[in-house]
Formats: sequence, C-alpha cells, structure tokens
Amino acid sequence: MTSPSRSLLFLLAFGLAALVPSTPAAAAPVYELRTYTTLPGRLDALLARFRDHTCKLFEKHGMVNVGYWVPLDAKDGAGDKLIYLLEYPSREAATASWKAFGADPDWQKARTASEVSGKIVAKVESVFLAATDFSPALKSGGSGRVFEMRTYTTPPGKLANLDARFRNHTTKLFEGHGMTNVIYLHATDADKGAGNTLLYFMAYPSRDAATKAWADFRANPIWLKAKSASETEGALTTKVESVYLAPVDFSKLK
Repeated sequence: MTSPSRSLLFLLAFGLAALVPSTPAAAAPVYELRTYTTLPGRLDALLARFRDHTCKLFEKHGMVNVGYWVPLDAKDGAGDKLIYLLEYPSREAATASWKAFGADPDWQKARTASEVSGKIVAKVESVFLAATDFSPALKSGGSGRVFEMRTYTTPPGKLANLDARFRNHTTKLFEGHGMTNVIYLHATDADKGAGNTLLYFMAYPSRDAATKAWADFRANPIWLKAKSASETEGALTTKVESVYLAPVDFSKLK
C-alpha cells in the first residue's frame, strides 16, 4: 500500500503541476502569393523599387520576404510579371502589416519617386495560403536554380486524396529524381480555390534538368502504381498549371 506521506506528496506535486499554465502551440504561419503585372516596359522599374525600398519596408512592418521570381516563358508573362511569396504570423497580422506599410511615409515617398515617368503596376493578384502538413521546412539560399510553380485543381472532395498521394508517394519520388520540394500550400479563401487547390514550388539545377527529371518521374513504375491506386474512383485533378520561374537578384530563395 502507498504510505500517507507518499500520497500527500503525489497530490501536492499534481496540484502544483496543474497550476503551471501550459504553453500554447505556435500558430502556423500564413503565406500570401502576390503577382504583379506591369505596364509595358516597366518591369525593371518595379524590380528596382522592390530591391531598393519595398523589401526592406516589408521587413520593417513584420512581413517575411520568402521568395521573388519572374516567369521564364512569354506565355506566363515573362518581361512583365513579378511573382513573390510573403509570410506572416497570422491573417490578422497580414492585415495590420499591409495597413502600416501603406501608411508609411518612406513607402509613399519611394512610390512617388519611382513613378515620375508614369505608373508601374497594371494589375495585382493576391492569394492567401497555408502550408500543408507534408510541406518541408523552408530553407533560404541556393544558387543558380530554376523554380517551378505548379497549381493543381481537384474535383470536389478530392483534395484530401491528392494530399495523401503527395504525402505518401509523390514528394519522396520527386526527391529521388533530383527535384527539390520547396513548399506545398493550400488556398485558404473560398473565392481563391480553398478546398480544391494544391499549389507548390519546386527547384531544379536547370531547365534541362527539370525536363529530364519530370520525364524520368513519369516513367517510374512506382509512381505509375501509386497513381493508378489513388485513382480507382476517378482522377484527382481537373487542371494542372505550371509556370517556370527565375529568382531575382534580391530573392532569399535562389
């Protein structure tokens, strides 16, 4: 039998432990993918504004610069588009950061100075995203790589199945073919594809390496078996979009 003194010590220890507040789990970060389309001939002016002013001001207001890219192919906006990814502690933090950034006199001064020859941006698109549970930890750095942004749209109710295929098979097979998994994301807003969109970034040593890697991957019997097994009740995607990208000189991801 347990002695009264030992029982008392146990109860005291349990009671003290109960008084210690638990540490809440860190909230998952929120990401925002932004695409800027410039007026003809104004991409260099936009890049200069980001390089010299915007990126630093983003950091000042608590926004994390993840990566900045320009499309490589004319069909995707080469020469007139900048695509970039930001990270925030929360959606509320994103709203507060953008409000503070927009009101910052340094930003207003930089924007005015950059537009003495005319407006720069013709269109801005924004999609808020959350990392999937199988997304790797983001690693800044790299050198001389080519990136690919891929967006998969699923039929209703099939996103979880697509996630399972990536989690259990695809990402590992990518690595086996020399493809670097950068980040995997889900859209969070209904009007931007929440519930049926998987968007991810890959990196390769070169464009030729990307072409070869995809050819080898698609011919891999392990992939063919996994794909077939995952689609016994129908295809998991209705649309796949691919955009090849080059990191700009001021991007943390290169």
